[in-house]
Amino acid sequence: MDLATALEQKLGLNNVVYKYNLPKDQLFHEAIANDRGWVRADGSGDEQKAFATALGVDGPLMFFTDPTCTGRPVADTFAVAWPEVEDKIWWKDNLKPFDPDRYEGLLARVVEHVNARGGHLYVQDVFAGVDPEYAMPYRFVGEYATHALFAHNQFPKQVPGIENGEDKRWTMLNVQSFRCDPQRDGTYSQRAAIMDFRNKLCLVVGRADYCGLVKKTIFTVMNYLLPNQGFLSMHCSANMGSGGDAAILFGLSGTGKTTLSADPDRRLIGDDETGWTDAGISNLEDGCYAKLIDLDKNAEPIIAAALSMPGTLIENVPPLPGRRLEDTDPQDLDLSDDSITENTRFSYPMQCNPNVAAGARGDHPETIVLLTADAFGVLPPISLIEGRDVMYHFVQGFTAKLAGTEVGVKEPTATFSPCFGAPFMAHFPSVYAKLLAAKIKSHDARCVLLNTGWSGGPAGSADRISIKNTRALLNAALEGKLDGVETETHPVFGLRMPKSCPGVDASILNPRNVWQDKQAYDAAALKLRDMFREHFERHRFADFGIEAVM
Repeated sequence: MDLATALEQKLGLNNVVYKYNLPKDQLFHEAIANDRGWVRADGSGDEQKAFATALGVDGPLMFFTDPTCTGRPVADTFAVAWPEVEDKIWWKDNLKPFDPDRYEGLLARVVEHVNARGGHLYVQDVFAGVDPEYAMPYRFVGEYATHALFAHNQFPKQVPGIENGEDKRWTMLNVQSFRCDPQRDGTYSQRAAIMDFRNKLCLVVGRADYCGLVKKTIFTVMNYLLPNQGFLSMHCSANMGSGGDAAILFGLSGTGKTTLSADPDRRLIGDDETGWTDAGISNLEDGCYAKLIDLDKNAEPIIAAALSMPGTLIENVPPLPGRRLEDTDPQDLDLSDDSITENTRFSYPMQCNPNVAAGARGDHPETIVLLTADAFGVLPPISLIEGRDVMYHFVQGFTAKLAGTEVGVKEPTATFSPCFGAPFMAHFPSVYAKLLAAKIKSHDARCVLLNTGWSGGPAGSADRISIKNTRALLNAALEGKLDGVETETHPVFGLRMPKSCPGVDASILNPRNVWQDKQAYDAAALKLRDMFREHFERHRFADFGIEAVM
């Protein structure tokens, strides 16, 4: 069946010209010529959104999102509450139920809008997942060439061996020119991102052009589908050493998943979304979507080099004062400029990393890392955990919600995000926790809690733990150098802290030592402990077999 017929049967689209599977150099020029919308709060809705740098098509595309959507619009994210899924989905503030009747009316109006508008849509056929055992075809259909280029970067283009692929295909219809009417459509605002599990459709409409929606929406879908097959889907990065020793790093955006997995001494499996089956681990993507704010190019040479590579995409990094983007070398951009958002982003294909694992797959992990960014400055830089401690900290998912990752977040704030990715977890946390527990037990994996946050005081009054120390701690764990090391137990959190680590000053391993005011530290630690306890009780994790450890 040809594309036009397939989309007319699937969605009712007609009177549309499709620009199908364009290569990235063509999408680059299409984006500059055609992607128009809001880029300034005081601007118009018809401004240029994509630009070249001095490198032209041989360098990155610069894209500027709607100023009201510089992160995921979590308040406007829904799934259709069809009867067959209504009791299975974990409904919450960042994944709300959408009335089926209102949804069908909204979808019909969106399609009518597209047909009346005419013109063209970009279509990019990719896949979600590299393992044919669970991978599925993913068709992006949208108004912006930038989003099509992003889909090309982020997802596999070919996955042979998928059985009944057409029956598994999901489609995203992304229509930025449509405006929702909350009273009429049942939305919370003029925009919405809605997952339809019955019809395998993701609908993104309104001023919602943050590129992350193109991947995070389908990632949420995969987090629903994989556990139904008995597989574990994870919000984590993954890599492996020269001996094939794989590791996975759980963590929310901004805690270091992308940065720490981009290690020149280890082969990258994936930086954000990973599946774990009976055969091992594999990437759900084919690209990386890194935060750029305050990037240290010396510490992150792989990401730094990719900034000058063709087919990459820089999001919301402002132009230099008095200089056109077209006259700017991407290496000269001020990556500390947060005047648009602190959530500046960079999309680049896995091939930009010279150390990518073959097929983006690996064996069962030997090391599992739970990343946190403690804004209170009281957790140890690294803790050795096992058994019940792993399950407890996994379902708690404590970190600092870093500014800019979500709309409306301006300052770092303490948050708990079960499974280190609650917004993307469509099942209840216990579903993922039980799958993880079974995997750890079956493959005897070591586990650590790695804190990439602050030390010596809370955020705003102390420094963040250096990337040098974080990498040294991580490498020691990966290489087994902390196995059997002498430890001491934290009196408040019950965490086992190593008393030494190669390449790290032993005085920082116990966080209390770094605080000048010991009483202030003790008070802050007790405050955080009580937050852990309150969150655990409120979510009734004990009812699902998770044991309280503090």
